[in-house]
Amino acid sequence: MSQVQRITETRRMVSRAGDFGRVAVLYGGRSAEREVSLDTGRAVLNALLARGIDAVGWDPADHSLSDLAAAGFDRVWIALHGPGGEDGAIQGALQWLGLPYTGSGVMASALAMDKVRSKRVFDAAGIPTPDYAIVRNRSHAVLAAEDFGYPLILKPACQGSSVGMTKVFDPEELNAAVDLALSFDDIAIVERCIVGDEYTVSVLQGEALPSIRIETPRVFYDYRAKYESDRTHYQCPGTDREDDEQKYATLALAAFAELGCSGWGRVDFMTGSDGQPLVLEVNTVPGMTSHSLVPMAAKANGIDFEELCWRILETSFADKAVHDHVKGVAHGA
Repeated sequence: MSQVQRITETRRMVSRAGDFGRVAVLYGGRSAEREVSLDTGRAVLNALLARGIDAVGWDPADHSLSDLAAAGFDRVWIALHGPGGEDGAIQGALQWLGLPYTGSGVMASALAMDKVRSKRVFDAAGIPTPDYAIVRNRSHAVLAAEDFGYPLILKPACQGSSVGMTKVFDPEELNAAVDLALSFDDIAIVERCIVGDEYTVSVLQGEALPSIRIETPRVFYDYRAKYESDRTHYQCPGTDREDDEQKYATLALAAFAELGCSGWGRVDFMTGSDGQPLVLEVNTVPGMTSHSLVPMAAKANGIDFEELCWRILETSFADKAVHDHVKGVAHGA
C-alpha cells in the first residue's frame, strides 16, 4: 500500500447518560434490509434504555423528516441498513437538520455503500481487492465471465447484507444472476471468486477489534447465513498468530480511513490460497442483531453489548467534517 490516508480518531468519552440528551434510534426504513434494521434497532434501543439513556425508536417509514426535526431530539443513533440508511442520504438530511448522528459522514457513507467507487479508491491506494467488472446488462456479464472464468460473484453495486448477490458456477446461471442483481440497482459488479477463508474486522473509535473467521455450509455467506442460520461457525479471534491479526487490523484500518469512514464499522475480507487478504467492502452501519459480527468481536475484547451501543453513541459527538474527506481519486470515480 502506498500513500494510504491515515485518520487519527480520538474517543470522546461520555460518563453520564444525561449528557447524550434525548436520542432517536432510527430503524426500519424502506430498504430491502428493513427486517434486519428493525432487529438491530430494537436491540440497540433496549441497550440504551438499560443504561438510563432517554432513547426513542423512530421508523422513517412512519414519520417524515419534519416530524423528526420537531420531535426535540438531541442526537441520532443510526440503525438503518441499506439504501437510505448507509448511503449518505440520511446522514446528509441529519446534517442539514443540525442533528448529530453516529458513525461515518455523508461522503464516506456514500463511497462505502457504492462498491464500484469504493473499489476504485482501494485500487488507487494500493489496498488489495478482488478483480471486478461493471455490469449494466447481460452482455457485460458474459464478457466479464470470459475474463474471470467460473465460479464468479455477481452482486448489486449499492446493496448490503448480500441482498441480490449470487455465486455463479456456470454460464446457464449467469443471466438469472444478472437479472436479480439489476432488479436492485442500475449497476452490478462481477467479481473474481476468491476460493479461501472469509474474515471480518470491526472498527470502533479508531481501533480494530479482534478478527472473526466465518465458515458456512451454504454456498457463500449470504443473507440466510448471516441472519437466520445457526449452522454458521465463527472463530474469534479469527487467526492463531499475532502477526496475522496485526495484518488484518492494519488493512482494515487502512480501508476504513481511505474511504474517510469514522466512528464504527466493519471491513470484510476474503483470503486466498496465497494467504493474501483482499478487502471486499466496508460496512458503515453493520448489523447489531443476535447473529451480528460487531457485537461478537466487541465481546471478545471485553466490551458487552450495552457498552458497545453506548460507545457507538459517543461517536455522534465527532466532527464529521474532519473525516468526511477523501483524496481526489474518489471525485473522479
